[in-house]
Formats: sequence, structure tokens, C-alpha cells
Amino acid sequence: MDLLFLGTSSGTPTKARNVTALAVLEDTGKGWYLVDCGEATQHQLLYTPLSLHGLRAIFITHVHGDHCYGLPGVLASAGMAGRTEPLEIVAPLGIEEWVRTTLRISQTVLPYELMFHAVETLREWRNRQLRVDATALSHRVPSYGYRFTEARPDPRLDVEKLDREGIPRGPLWGQLAHGFDVQHQGRTLHSDDYLLATRAPRCIVVGGDNDRPELLADACRDAQVLVHEATFTHAVTNDERSLFGHSTAASVAAFAQASDLPNLVLTHFSARYSARPARGLSIENIRAEAAAVYRGRLFLAEDFARFRLGKDGVLLRVETHPTKPR
Repeated sequence: MDLLFLGTSSGTPTKARNVTALAVLEDTGKGWYLVDCGEATQHQLLYTPLSLHGLRAIFITHVHGDHCYGLPGVLASAGMAGRTEPLEIVAPLGIEEWVRTTLRISQTVLPYELMFHAVETLREWRNRQLRVDATALSHRVPSYGYRFTEARPDPRLDVEKLDREGIPRGPLWGQLAHGFDVQHQGRTLHSDDYLLATRAPRCIVVGGDNDRPELLADACRDAQVLVHEATFTHAVTNDERSLFGHSTAASVAAFAQASDLPNLVLTHFSARYSARPARGLSIENIRAEAAAVYRGRLFLAEDFARFRLGKDGVLLRVETHPTKPR
């Protein structure tokens, strides 16, 4: 499972960082999932190997513009690129009406179906590769975190169960082994019922804007990675208006340490934190504040940074795409 950051700034973009968007990539290298879609996300995609034909689903954490204003553009571009496969969107109530109204007013006709799921009533979203659960967070508007869990971690057939139920060896077994449901003697055999995991599933938790990291305690149980906003350092939180609805690097790091999370990726940084320390507040202030309390593997996301979560649960930075022209 890979993470490819498409935008890591909060509120407004900077010359170095676009607003929030994150791609979660399947091991197959073919499919991917988009978490949030800030303005110009489709432009960021031009500097990656990702194709809108391989986009399996979109997950929006909340309705603030830096997390969703790029959505109509991505959908329209997917249509103009010739996409015909339906696209599922998991998002808070209101996103569907806004998107459909925007497409209608702009007379944009998509050559594929949009399938919306309201996150407020979502119990679980899943396909053959992933299970996704949502957790309500604390922000100025309803905000959610998403837990991505491998659906079939290196599965093997439950041979004893298949023999016990009299399911004949041969093509049926092969289809079940590859994750396909099959028909046999008038009933449906679900592949999940005949597959056994050979290791613990990999699990990544991606939080939306949130001023109470502890709300993700259940979602982070047995997870290997937490991706969470760290908009500010504690030093600037005397201005309560700035802090409202957001976490500090210290608060997220303390939660991750208490939860025994082995890997923590911080993102969604206020534009006031520059990459150049001589210009006031530095992004290194965020790193130092988190590192003071967190002992696991700590990363600060950058636009186009790519990370890989191995089967051993270790997160590594594996690739950074060339910086786009300025």
C-alpha cells in the first residue's frame, strides 16, 4: 500500500504546497483512491503516474473548500478523458447536491455514473482490495477520518472447509482463490467465506481536520500508519481563533505515542510555516515539536512525496516526483 501526497497545505496553497489531497495506491499498481480533493488537484495529478481511469473511489473528509473545491474539475476531466466506469464517492451530506448542481449549471454531462454514499450513515465501504470505515471527528463542520484496511492479506484457500462442503476441486477453487464469488448448485459461494489470511492486514488511518486526535483511538487500534493534520505548533495557539478545529503537532504526536502507532505522517500545514527557517516560523518547528514526544517513525509530508507501507508494517519514503515548474 502506497501513499502519494498531492497537496499538503491548509486553507490556502503556497508556492511549494497545494491544498489537501492524498492518493492511496493498491499493491497491484493499477487502482488508487483519492482522499480529499482540494482546488487544482487535477493539475497535481499531471505530475504523477496516476490515471483517472484507475481511480476506484473518492473519500471526502469534510465540506471545507481546501478539501473539496477540486472535485467538480476532477470529475469533468475524468469524463473528458473517456472514463465510462461508475465512480463511487463517500462524502458528508451536502456534497452530492453541490456536485450535481455544479455539473448541471455548467452543463457538464459525465459519460459515467456517480454513486454517492453519505458518510454519516456509512457502515463500511469495501471492494476486493480494501475495507474502509469512517470515524466522526471534531471540527467546525462535520469532519471524518477514514481507516483503510487490506481486505485479503495474502490469502490462502480454506481447503478443509471446501472439502467439508463438497465443493469440487478445479475451476471453482481457482475463482474463489482469486477473490471472485461463484455459483454452485444453485447458491452463491462468497470468496471471503473460503479465504484465510496468512498475516495481519495492513491498515492506514487518514484523518480529516480535527482538534481531538483521541477520537481516532478505536480506528487506530492495530493500525500501522496515522496520517493526520498538524496545522500549528503549540507556540502559536494562544490565538484561539487559529487553533479552533485543528490539532497541533504536539497533540497529534502525543496521541500517536500513547497509541503505540509505529508510523506517523503529519500534513496540512499552515502557510505560515516556511521551508526557509530564516523567514520566521519553519516547518522544522513542527518536526521538532512532534519529535519531542513521539518515538516512532515520524514523517512530514510534502507535495508529491510517496511512501510505501510494507507487509512488515514499516513505512518508508520511496519516491518523490520531480518538482513541477514554478
